Amino acid sequence: MLLRNLSLKPRLQSFNSCCVQLSLLRFKQQNAFNDRVLANTLRSSKSQPDNEYVRCTTYDKDGNIVFFGKSFKKLEFMRKYDVAPRDLRKMIRSHTNHAPGVGGIHVDFVPLFLTRNNCIMLNLLNIRALIKCDSLVVFDYSLSSSARLRELYSHNSFLTDLSTRLKSTHPEAALLPYEFRALEAILVDVTSNLATEMNVHQTVVQNILASLEVSIERSKLRYLLIQLKKLGQFHQKVKLINDLLHDLLNSDEELNELYLTEIKQGLYRQSYNHQEVELLLESYYATIDEIIQTVENLTSQIKTSEELIRFVLDANRNELMLLGLKFSIGLLSMGITMYIAALYGMNLENFIEESDGGFEFIVVLGSISLLLLFIFCAKQLNKLQKVTMSGTNKRLAIKNGLREDH
Repeated sequence: MLLRNLSLKPRLQSFNSCCVQLSLLRFKQQNAFNDRVLANTLRSSKSQPDNEYVRCTTYDKDGNIVFFGKSFKKLEFMRKYDVAPRDLRKMIRSHTNHAPGVGGIHVDFVPLFLTRNNCIMLNLLNIRALIKCDSLVVFDYSLSSSARLRELYSHNSFLTDLSTRLKSTHPEAALLPYEFRALEAILVDVTSNLATEMNVHQTVVQNILASLEVSIERSKLRYLLIQLKKLGQFHQKVKLINDLLHDLLNSDEELNELYLTEIKQGLYRQSYNHQEVELLLESYYATIDEIIQTVENLTSQIKTSEELIRFVLDANRNELMLLGLKFSIGLLSMGITMYIAALYGMNLENFIEESDGGFEFIVVLGSISLLLLFIFCAKQLNKLQKVTMSGTNKRLAIKNGLREDH
């Protein structure tokens, strides 16, 4: 035994050394991986210097496209359009940090509306624009290889429609200044996208609820839960835009700052003299508010349907429990018959075996016992079903009687 232990010691030492070497190797690999990730992160953060390019489409005062998808350096862009770095940084950050929306379009949940002395900067849904009194800049998407064609098609359709609405000959222009025509064109596209998305949600929800009326299935309930979450996200997005317009309508100073053409001419309006832009914003505010009401009604329908489904499932569960109790009652009733038959079949002498009608007597006795026990248990089960309502009625009657006595 001593020799065996001495021979095992070198093996244990070599095994321990191998384990230590493996742990050190894993530690070095983990450190190398962390260093590589950190280096890539720093490299990606340093790959966006102050002179990075801004890709945008610009329109002139007549609504014609001057530059389509042209890239400007940030410093050049700020000098050309007289934009502060902090304002452009908000647009660029909002432009790059986005979340995927419906249909592959990247949208931001938090809208942005900035008024400056010489421009209006806004971010609504997938539109990021800079409005001046005689020009319009629309920031394009930083498209990658995984960009979808629908996103390109939607953005190009918006740019084409925007060029048409910016022209003074458009029937809906009606002598509005350039900045209001641009703002209205953007609001038209925003409300149209919201209405389209709302119609999609409404159609999907109604189809799910209609299918649930036919049969309640687990897959349908799961799909309804997913749709409820999407509807909540859409409601949050529309609510933020609605709150933004509401705050803008309540700020007379910001409304007056929207008159860029008059500000350029040196004309400044009084505090309440902004009916044109107020009527323009109120019309789209009302449209967005209607969308919010529709979404809230859909959410209420889903919750009501969930409660009804819960009641139906509870009723089915209670029926299954009652069915199980009835089977248990039947088995219990048969048990007493089997007990009597077992007593009769015992190999012991009794007076029944000596009589001629002993078998008939046992059969009748067992059947009567089974029937009586089944009727008794069924009555107790019926009382159990009504015990809550009857007990509640009795307690209410006792309380009313005590109140009358007092």
